[in-house]
Amino acid sequence: MRGDYGAPEFDWSILEVPTPKAMALGQLGFSWLELAGRLATVTQEEFLQEPRPGALNVVHRGAERTPRTLGTGEWVAEWPEGADEPGPRTIAWLVAHLTEAYLERWEWTFGERQRRREDAVVHGDVHLARAELASTVEAWREGVESVPDDEFMTVGLSQATEIDAAAPFGHLVLHMNRELIHHGSEIFVLTDLYRTATP
Repeated sequence: MRGDYGAPEFDWSILEVPTPKAMALGQLGFSWLELAGRLATVTQEEFLQEPRPGALNVVHRGAERTPRTLGTGEWVAEWPEGADEPGPRTIAWLVAHLTEAYLERWEWTFGERQRRREDAVVHGDVHLARAELASTVEAWREGVESVPDDEFMTVGLSQATEIDAAAPFGHLVLHMNRELIHHGSEIFVLTDLYRTATP
């Protein structure tokens, strides 16, 4: 599979490496391979389609309908009032959320520890948005891969959040894998529903 944002690659040999880091990287690599394949087929209309009116979306700055937003530049992601407030979200919003989550974790683990999630670049164009997500996921994967096996469970390797700072690094890697799987599954469901309803 080759999208306009690069070809995701998966090194199947990692499945033969008996270390915690290899298992986490294998899960990350395969999960991203699956999601990247689906994102490559998402149209602009699907990307911004709201499953119901008022769903959280990515909109032009100044057109937001929520009290909080996330992102820099021309586009912003609408943000709910509460941190875990439930509600329907668009594919665009889910991609923006994954992008900011990976950006912040990379920045505060391998970067200069300056940028936060609100500093993420958000795009309303599907091609640019999936390229941005691919870039952040790849940076995170390369960072994780650079950690020596004997340091993979180092406490406080990441300083992104209080929980990250107090936890062995491997737990954060698995958490980010869960984020990718969880929100990737939502993207699969939204595309399935859209394509089923659209002749």
